[in-house]
Amino acid sequence: MEFQDVVEVAVVDSRIEAEVIAGLLRSNGIKVGINADDAGAQDPALQLQGVQVFVAPEDGPAARKLLAAHID
Repeated sequence: MEFQDVVEVAVVDSRIEAEVIAGLLRSNGIKVGINADDAGAQDPALQLQGVQVFVAPEDGPAARKLLAAHID
């Protein structure tokens, strides 16, 4: 998956939360990418603009449906 060929399905406050979401999506067969401006997880305080979770455009609807079903 090339970087320009993705859609954002979530923006969360921490890399840990993004990894949980990514795990849910991966366990359902969806390839996931995470983008965080946190110095490679070395400085979590830099995550001021959130951590983005991306998927391929064709997986976007399924990913959003899964997330909606698991978020309170």
